[in-house]
Amino acid sequence: MEGPNVGLTWSPFLTPSLDVSSLFVIDSSTHYEVVRKITEGGMGIVYEAEQKGTEGFVKRVAIKVIRQRFAEQRLFLQNFIGEAKLVADLIHTNIVQTYHLGEARGVYFIAMELINGVNLEQFANQLMTKGRLLSAELAVFITSRIVRGLAYAHTKHDSKGRPLGLVHRDVSFKNVMVAFEGDVKLTDFGIAKAKGFLTDQEGEVVAGKPDYMSPEQADFRVTDERSDLFSVGVVLAHLLLGRNVFKGVTTDESINRVLEMPIPDFRTLHSKIDDRLNGILQKALARDVERRYQKAGKLLYDLEHYIYHGGYGPTNETLGAFIRELFGQGDFSQSDATRGGTVAMECKP
Repeated sequence: MEGPNVGLTWSPFLTPSLDVSSLFVIDSSTHYEVVRKITEGGMGIVYEAEQKGTEGFVKRVAIKVIRQRFAEQRLFLQNFIGEAKLVADLIHTNIVQTYHLGEARGVYFIAMELINGVNLEQFANQLMTKGRLLSAELAVFITSRIVRGLAYAHTKHDSKGRPLGLVHRDVSFKNVMVAFEGDVKLTDFGIAKAKGFLTDQEGEVVAGKPDYMSPEQADFRVTDERSDLFSVGVVLAHLLLGRNVFKGVTTDESINRVLEMPIPDFRTLHSKIDDRLNGILQKALARDVERRYQKAGKLLYDLEHYIYHGGYGPTNETLGAFIRELFGQGDFSQSDATRGGTVAMECKP
């Protein structure tokens, strides 16, 4: 039987929609077959799975599942669901894409883009193991791709044209993926905040990785997009130096360094850091938010001008060739995973 006003043949799973904004509804279930564990943290586990379709269709995806003890906490579950809804429409080459929020037998999960690569922590560990140094140009290139993703996310609007006011709040080595093709992708918006999506307790609780936090985040103050840009500065310095200058032995020591340690003249810490690059770092890491980069777009301009002002500079292909050589030839989707370092702290009166 042919449906009214459309050139489609109706079937049991294709029914007219009661929503006047859509043409019809496709009622179909999605089947995932989990094949291996990719990584796990204190709050969740990420698996590789095969999404099965009709006629032997198979698509490899990543499945993020929250641990049962957190799934039973209403606030955490709300934020997990909020994360999925928030990033559903974040479609950008430098952000890991979210495909689906599902629930099976009381377990909530998010299906995401599967990246054949490693996170920046694994990347840095391999550099150290091989006794290799990352050039300033590649360090700046990687950072610029992170900032491209943030510039998009920070300016994202909802379906009604209202700004989301999104802040990632967990930009760190563990949350940046580098594919073996050379793509750099920001992931894990699990503690991001945005108007109307996630339940937030700024001023009472702060979550994130202490040695990448902005001063205002570590000090339980309200954050905006400039907080992410401080974290980007930490990432860039870490890539250039091979170490995080804010990382202490304990969480408290890391936070104290973020809040009080004098920002160094990075030119004195490594010869590959010149005046212009030091200037970018100083502005990104300014503790006074009014002296810091105000927009991701401006930081992106400075980073890209640094590597491209003389003409040809690094590309995805350049980075891809470097990381494949660093790890050797082959499929490294099963590289050893590391546990996450995100923490939640309660503000004491």
